Amino acid sequence: MKRRALVASALALPFAASAQPAWQPRGPITVIVPNPPGGGTDFAARLYVEGLSQALGVPVVIDNRGGANGNIGILATVRAPADGQTLLLQYNGYHAGNPAMMSNLQWDPLRDLKPVGMATMAPHGIFVSPQVPSNTLREFIAWAKERPGGINYASSGTGSIQHIAGVLFGRATGVEVTHVPYRGAAPALQDVAGGRIELFITTPSSAIALAQAGRVKALAIAGSARAAGLPDVPTTAEAGLPGFALDAWFAFFAPAGIPEPARQRLNAELRRLAEDPTIRARAEAGGAATRAMTLAELDALAEREVRELGDVIRSAGITLD
Repeated sequence: MKRRALVASALALPFAASAQPAWQPRGPITVIVPNPPGGGTDFAARLYVEGLSQALGVPVVIDNRGGANGNIGILATVRAPADGQTLLLQYNGYHAGNPAMMSNLQWDPLRDLKPVGMATMAPHGIFVSPQVPSNTLREFIAWAKERPGGINYASSGTGSIQHIAGVLFGRATGVEVTHVPYRGAAPALQDVAGGRIELFITTPSSAIALAQAGRVKALAIAGSARAAGLPDVPTTAEAGLPGFALDAWFAFFAPAGIPEPARQRLNAELRRLAEDPTIRARAEAGGAATRAMTLAELDALAEREVRELGDVIRSAGITLD
């Protein structure tokens, strides 16, 4: 009898383990966006919050904390309890760029943060002021070369992907450009639209509405395919600048130490939402693409970007020290 009881108990163990409830948040989840509203990071976060709230059964709220090249929002995340209740919508320019530029950074991308889900990936678009007398990329390059030192280009902050894009654009074309950093893509675009800045290389999601309204000119998409929201805008290869391609990604991260069941649950829900037709269509209309990635894929991507993007920044001598 005792032997049969032990056998029955052993047989029941797998069923008991499988019946363990999945991680469930105990209250509202806060998604910190380290940029002002209106840019590509904010756009990526807002694609997911409603669906994630429905999936988890709790409110999911966005907290925009722009400034200090993303460090204000990132530090707030790193210092939050590692319980799955606080997430960061991280931008690869901050994740890989800031550690390469700042020797006194108060967070480490691989030690202090853990990815939980990819939000969007997007190529960059080459946008110019409507006051620039060029309607194609070739025309703009020729026009800019006639004005050495007279072309200003915007970025969402020193060391951001837009900053690096301008450096790479100058190298690829021989155009002499001057960097003007802003606190986010939205204020930068306002100055491009107003004619105070000639050039901005950024993700289409933040500029597409202005381009469709004719308030900025979209000259090319720096990727392998055209953007769905700007189907008439050629790729850089089609526009005469082959090899100039630059991608951005926006992903959900959590403070390191997040319980593994929480990380797995969040990843499963975010992967499911990334394949939702409505979310995919909204992302494509904004010039981006959703991507369902596993935790192993996210870990590998984050580590590779920190190394490779950091090398570009160091070789260009970009620093915030």
